[in-house]
Amino acid sequence: MTVTPAPLTSPVQFFDTRGNVTEPYSFTEALVAGLAPGGGLFIPTELPHFTVEEIVDLARLPYHKRAAAVYKAFAIDLPDEQIDELMALCYGDNFNDEDICPISSLDENTHILELWHGPTSAFKDMALQCLPRFFSASAAALRERGKLDNTFCILVATSGDTGKAALEGFKGVDGVSIGVLFPDGGVSDIQRKQMVTTTGDNVQVWAVRGNFDDCQTGVKRTFADSQFTDELMAERKVALSSANSINWGRLMPQIVYYISSYAQLVADGKLEAGQPLDVCVPTGNFGNILACWYAKHMGTPIGLLMCASNENRVLTDFINTGTYDISEREFVLTPSPSMDILVSSNLERQLFELTGRDSKAIAAWMQSLNENRSFQVDRDTFAKLREDFAAESVNNQECLDTIHEVFDAHGYLMDPHTAVAYAAAERLRSENPVLVASTAHWAKFGNNVYRALFDIAPDAPLPPEIAALTGCQLNALIADETGCFYVPENLAMLDEMPVRFTEVIDADVPSIEKATQAFLDTQTL
Repeated sequence: MTVTPAPLTSPVQFFDTRGNVTEPYSFTEALVAGLAPGGGLFIPTELPHFTVEEIVDLARLPYHKRAAAVYKAFAIDLPDEQIDELMALCYGDNFNDEDICPISSLDENTHILELWHGPTSAFKDMALQCLPRFFSASAAALRERGKLDNTFCILVATSGDTGKAALEGFKGVDGVSIGVLFPDGGVSDIQRKQMVTTTGDNVQVWAVRGNFDDCQTGVKRTFADSQFTDELMAERKVALSSANSINWGRLMPQIVYYISSYAQLVADGKLEAGQPLDVCVPTGNFGNILACWYAKHMGTPIGLLMCASNENRVLTDFINTGTYDISEREFVLTPSPSMDILVSSNLERQLFELTGRDSKAIAAWMQSLNENRSFQVDRDTFAKLREDFAAESVNNQECLDTIHEVFDAHGYLMDPHTAVAYAAAERLRSENPVLVASTAHWAKFGNNVYRALFDIAPDAPLPPEIAALTGCQLNALIADETGCFYVPENLAMLDEMPVRFTEVIDADVPSIEKATQAFLDTQTL
C-alpha cells in the first residue's frame, strides 16, 4: 500500500515577496500572472509537510504519480483527477528514459541526478513540460469561473536552455503566444540552433545585443511598464506572463524531483531512510537550488545545500559574505553559459523565507540592488543562510579539467555545468552522500567538451578542422572518439532543420515592446 501525504487543510494561497498583494491569489491565478504586482515574486502562504515514510513510499509510484502526489499535497485549485491526467502527459514518452530523471552513481557516495532526458536535453524540461499544461488548465479554469477573458503572451529571457524548453512546452498551446530573447553570441551553437529552428505558429525568437542580464532586465522592465501592458489588454485582450523561474509554476516541478530523488536512492539501497543527503546544484538564477531548499523544508532529509558557481561567482561571494555586489563586477563568458548570470532572480524568494517573510526588508534590498547594484543582509539572515548553504566557484580551466578527470576515472561524460557542480561538491562535501544535479546533456556544449577531452585551454581556439564543424558534426566526432555513442535525436538532427528566426534587437524596453507588438500582429489568438 502506498502512503498518501496529507494535503494542506485548505487550498494553497499566494502573496508576494514585496508586500504588494493585499488579496491572496489562488494557485491558478498566481500561475497565469507569473510576476506579482509591483515586481515581487509569488510565495505560498504555507507549505505541506511529508514524513520520511511518505517520501520513501513515493518510490513505489512511477514518476508522474510522484509529481501528482506533491501537487495534491499543496491542495491546488484544480481537481485531483485533472492533476493526474496532466502529470501523465508531462512525464511520459516525451522523455527518453522511463525513470524520467534517472540517477547514475559514480561511487557509493556520489550520485548524479540526470535531469536532461526530456525533449530539449536540459533540466528545464522537468518544469517546462509541466508549466505549459498547468498554465493552460489554470487559464481554462479561471475562464470558467468568470475571472479571465484574455489570452497571453509569454516573454522569456534565456541564458540558453530555458528558451528552447519554453518554446517546446508552449508551442501549439491554445490562447498563448511565446517570444524568447537570448544573448546574441552568448549561447552555444547547439542552443542557438535549437531555438531558431523551433516549429510552431505561436512562437517567436529574438537574439539580443548584450548578455543574459541585459535580456532579463529588459523583459522585467517590459513587464513593469504599465502603459504598455494596459495597451495590450485594452487593444488586444492580451496579458503578459512569464515562463522564467520567477513563475511559481516553474519551481513546483523542481521541488518534485528532489523529493523523488531521495525516495529513489533509498529504494535503490544507496541511502538509509532518514539519512542526510547533501545536494550540489550548478546555479546562476538560484531557482534550481531554491527548489531543493523547499524540498528540504517540506520534510526531505537533505543536509547541506551546495551552491556551485562558475567564474560569475556572485552567488558564491554572497553566500560566503552576506553582501550581494555587482556594482563593479565583470560579466564573464564561460564554458557553462547557462550560469553566466549576475542578477539571480530567485534569491529574492530565498531571502524572503530566511527573514521570516519580511517583505519590507526584501523591498529595501531589491531597491538597493536596482539603484546601487548591491545590498547587504542583516546578521540574523546571514546566519540562517549559512545554516543551510555552502558555496564554491569553479574557474574555466577547473571546469574543463573536471570533465576530463571524471571521464578518465568513471567513463562518465558530463557537460560543463555538471562539471562545475561536481568540482564544487568535491571541495565542499561532508561525510554525507552527495547528489549532484546534472543539468544538461554533454552534447549541448560539444565545443567545450572537446576542449576538455583534448586538453585545449578554455580561451584557446579549436583546431581549424574542428572549428569548421557544425555543433552536430562535432558531437558525432566526440561520440565516436569516446565511445559515448548516444546523442539525443533532437540534438543530432539540428543541421537538417530550417532556420526560422534571424532578427537581432536591442535589449532596451522600447525595442522589446516594438518587437512584441510586431509578433502579436502575426497572431490570431
